[in-house]
Amino acid sequence: MEIASFSGLLDTLLFIFAFYYIIKFLARLFLPMMAQKMMEKASEQYQQQHNYQQQTASKNTTPEKPKEKKVVGEYVDFEEIE
Repeated sequence: MEIASFSGLLDTLLFIFAFYYIIKFLARLFLPMMAQKMMEKASEQYQQQHNYQQQTASKNTTPEKPKEKKVVGEYVDFEEIE
C-alpha cells in the first residue's frame, strides 16, 4: 500500500498549473488565427450562396402567364325560411 507524500502532491499541482498555463498560452496564439479562418470560410460560403441565388434569379426572369383559376360553379345564396 502506497502512502501519499507531500512531494507527490506538489508534483501533481505543479503539473496541473503548468498544463493550464500552456493551454492558455497556446489558445492565445492559435484561437485568433482559427477565428479568422472560420470568418473567411463563412464569408466565402456566403458569397457562393449569394452568387448562386443571383444566377438562379436571372434565369427565372422569363415572363410567365398567370395561371387560370378553376371555375367550380356558381355561388348560391341561401336564405332561411321561417
